Amino acid sequence: MKPKFLVGGLLILAAVAYLIFSSTRASAERFITVQEMEAEGPSIVGKSLRLTGAVVGDTIQYDPNTLTLTFEVAHAPADYEITEEQGGLAEVLHQAVIDPNREHVKVIYVGVKPDLLRNEAQAIMTGKLDANGVFHADELLLKCPTRYEEAAPDQTSS
Repeated sequence: MKPKFLVGGLLILAAVAYLIFSSTRASAERFITVQEMEAEGPSIVGKSLRLTGAVVGDTIQYDPNTLTLTFEVAHAPADYEITEEQGGLAEVLHQAVIDPNREHVKVIYVGVKPDLLRNEAQAIMTGKLDANGVFHADELLLKCPTRYEEAAPDQTSS
């Protein structure tokens, strides 16, 4: 094998490895709660994040002309075991919304208002935090646990 082909092959392999590494790192998002985001402070401003929290219903505002949706989310634990210990997802979200001492963050989302956006829904958002502490969501996913409680019958073991 000629040395110039070996060197060329290694350069191509190194370039492909660099592109994979840099694109993976650039698109990586941290999954955090409102409390974790508050604790991080200004160090996460402008970084791509995936944030979860409980929707505070009386803060929901929607402008159909500009498709601008604003609302607040309150801190709710994201750990499954903690959620189950505290009575399940519906109870955790309810407690998060009614507790005035929980950390809150304002969210701005531009797009069609989702049908599941309501009080005590779990919001999972992808976006960035600005310097004023407002989270600008590019993607908004919602889970309303009370909507599915009646659909799943109690399961007992015999």
